[in-house]
Amino acid sequence: MSQYSEDSGYVVAVDVGGTSMKGGVVTRSGEVVATDRRPTGAEGGPENVVAAIRSFVGDLAARGSSLLGRAPAAVGIAVPGLVDDATATALYAANLGWRDVPATGLVPLDVPVLLGHDVRTGGLAESVLGAGRELTDFLFLPIGTGIAGAMIIKGGPYGGTSGWAGEIGHIPVFPEGERCACGQTGCLETYASAAAVARRYSARAASPATAERVAALTAAGDPVAVKVWDDAVEALSLALATYTLLLDPSAIVLGGGLAEAGPLLSDPLAARLGERLTFRSAPPLRKAALGVSAGMLGAALLGWRAAGVPDARASWALDVPKTSAVP
Repeated sequence: MSQYSEDSGYVVAVDVGGTSMKGGVVTRSGEVVATDRRPTGAEGGPENVVAAIRSFVGDLAARGSSLLGRAPAAVGIAVPGLVDDATATALYAANLGWRDVPATGLVPLDVPVLLGHDVRTGGLAESVLGAGRELTDFLFLPIGTGIAGAMIIKGGPYGGTSGWAGEIGHIPVFPEGERCACGQTGCLETYASAAAVARRYSARAASPATAERVAALTAAGDPVAVKVWDDAVEALSLALATYTLLLDPSAIVLGGGLAEAGPLLSDPLAARLGERLTFRSAPPLRKAALGVSAGMLGAALLGWRAAGVPDARASWALDVPKTSAVP
């Protein structure tokens, strides 16, 4: 496998989620010339997931070859769960059911490949092209089905000793609270994830709802929704106060579905966080800029690192993500 040359002008980038995958063909200058989305196929077991990823990578490479007339320089893949950066191995992911999957096993091509944790990879993209691009230390907190954070420290994602850094969703915020699926009690994720907001409202109102619906009902003053939303804000303020006191971030970048509520979430959260940090100012809250494209763009940056171009981002225009949304 060779390193990048001017004749090999793109990488394949794939962001693997629990239910779907987002992929793209990204050039050396950061142009996203093709994007696609596929089911992950986790219901078929880990072998099916591996096969689905390999097929997706192969198809994206074929599209790149058709459009640009050459094979990809490398592949970058973002995956959920525990990742060993040193050995390029996906060690474990509960929602995919796999263990100890080498990065090379996910790629049907003889090209370099680099693997990254999905949230940290999204945080990398936000630090290069998004809401944290002028910051060296911030927390990227996507609030979706679950909650995990990317700790950007001194300009890069920090994974910790074993790759578990950033599991802020499992900080117990209400020690006498509800049981979490992880086995602990009162975790942040149990109260403030989009899935938790929908679940807790549906149970109390005896009516199924999505987190988006709960946000709308909160804005309209529905008392059940207001209580559920307030619990989520309280839980987030507790966890983020702890994070701030430990690591002193320049900002907290909120992403994921719940962040789409905008000021309905950010205004009370900023106020509550400021009240908790009695002897110091609270870091500003920012909305993530890259949306669902963050993981794929981060995977593209990993791909260029694998190709031997660690500074690829230096030539990327900051308006690239505005035209690269994954369908």
